[in-house]
Amino acid sequence: MKNMVFLIMLIICPAEMFGDDKTAIYNAYISNDLQSWKTVIDRLQMQEEKSNEKLLALVNYQYGYIGWCIGKENDEEAETYIAIARGNLAVLEKSYYNMSMVNTYKSALYGYEIGLSMVRAPFIGPKSMRCAEQALKLDPANPFACMQMGYIQYYMPSIFGGSVSEAIRYFLKAKSGMERDRNALSHDWNYLHLLTLIAQAYADSGDMVLARSYYETLLKIEPRFLWIKDELYPQLSKQFEN
Repeated sequence: MKNMVFLIMLIICPAEMFGDDKTAIYNAYISNDLQSWKTVIDRLQMQEEKSNEKLLALVNYQYGYIGWCIGKENDEEAETYIAIARGNLAVLEKSYYNMSMVNTYKSALYGYEIGLSMVRAPFIGPKSMRCAEQALKLDPANPFACMQMGYIQYYMPSIFGGSVSEAIRYFLKAKSGMERDRNALSHDWNYLHLLTLIAQAYADSGDMVLARSYYETLLKIEPRFLWIKDELYPQLSKQFEN
């Protein structure tokens, strides 16, 4: 069964992050430190003056935390932060700031709601798709919009048109887009997560060799990455041993 919680942990962010906050979130991500992540987003949310750019970065951090809450089965906390993030998006939408990213986040929020209750899928799924399509229409080169479309393909049942191979195509397009600015990848939890997502998608498609290659690349980039080091890579290695 796909690790829905972490895979849907939305990896969508603006290229511009903010110094110590970016590093703090990165360190929390690689060390599975949920409390430190929450501390950062709560502090930033309390700041009265936030530029649109910084507000968009905050939404990214909040999405990561929501995914973590769902992973810990803390649905009430997840619902609380979905509402907070949606409020921040409303501010950005009112000023027409980076509407491709705003639509990408809106699509992902709907995805989280489905993750919290699958019975919502028939009603919310089409909304998520429309927002993702609008995000790509506004900016076809937006790697995060590509990633969100990949998520939709990944989780949509094949009977309704979902396809792991099509999801991988979108994820690889997102990877190419992110890698156009190598400097922005430093201490970027989103890039590590994208590579993890690609590895898991390859494993899901049965290509264990490529999956292992991505995990090994991740450990070269960040040897402290506990999710890969202690869980995903050992699990895959056992499959090779059997």
